[in-house]
Amino acid sequence: MIVSYSPSFIRQYKKLPKDLKEEVKEKIALFSENPGHPFLKTHKLSGRLKDRFSFSVNYAYRIVFQYLGKDEVVLLCIGDHDIYKL
Repeated sequence: MIVSYSPSFIRQYKKLPKDLKEEVKEKIALFSENPGHPFLKTHKLSGRLKDRFSFSVNYAYRIVFQYLGKDEVVLLCIGDHDIYKL
């Protein structure tokens, strides 16, 4: 899986605490290898975000992404459940 990052994702990532950044890196690596891994709880979103998907970093944090192609995604944002209010 080819993973790219939106400018807003990069800005949000830079504001995270150091220990959370490490966890995010681990989950992105896992996502790159296996997007459907059970630990990630990857799921399609609905409503205004119907063309987007999300996976879990931990209990509180999520990453919202969009497929650009069969094997390519762009990570759009990271945060708690408030990120669904884009």
